[in-house]
Amino acid sequence: MIAFSRSDNSVLSRWWWTVDRWMLALILVLITVGIWLTLTASPAVAERLGLDPLHFVKKQAFFLTLAFFTVLGISMMSVQLVRRFAVLGFPVMLGLTVLTLIIGPEIKGATRWLQIGSYTFQASEFLKPFFIVTTAWVLSSHFTDEKIPAKKVAFGLYMLVVMLLVLQPDFGQTVLVSTVWMAQMALAGLPLMC
Repeated sequence: MIAFSRSDNSVLSRWWWTVDRWMLALILVLITVGIWLTLTASPAVAERLGLDPLHFVKKQAFFLTLAFFTVLGISMMSVQLVRRFAVLGFPVMLGLTVLTLIIGPEIKGATRWLQIGSYTFQASEFLKPFFIVTTAWVLSSHFTDEKIPAKKVAFGLYMLVVMLLVLQPDFGQTVLVSTVWMAQMALAGLPLMC
């Protein structure tokens, strides 16, 4: 068990006392279950494709490890730094999502991916967390200055993101973004109607 004093002002100590440890534990459980399911389901598919039986397991383990350390790194950032990161990342991912519609390959009727060499990149997956943090910041600004049209700005950002997701089409992402946005509006105590 890690033991840090509340008076310790190191980055690791501040992180330990502010991080949601239950959420971190649940993320580790999801990673473990994901690896286990990949280990049980993918070897047959890999062999059928002529690949190493653990090809997909190794690939999943690599990206899950990268994702976990990204989560740890972001959880150690200050709230202001996370907000700045999201506000800068949101327009970049929005632009890449638009680019997906223009130059992305159509796969089974949907254009959701950008081809970068031998890798594919789904910008809308990165757009989601940037959108959530940005709209949370916009909605929270209503409490510091009621003259800020937080609800209208958040609604405009929401409509922009949903429009791009529907054009791909990606209805699963659309439902997820809509659910989170409505929950944010409810938590902010703001009525949905302008």
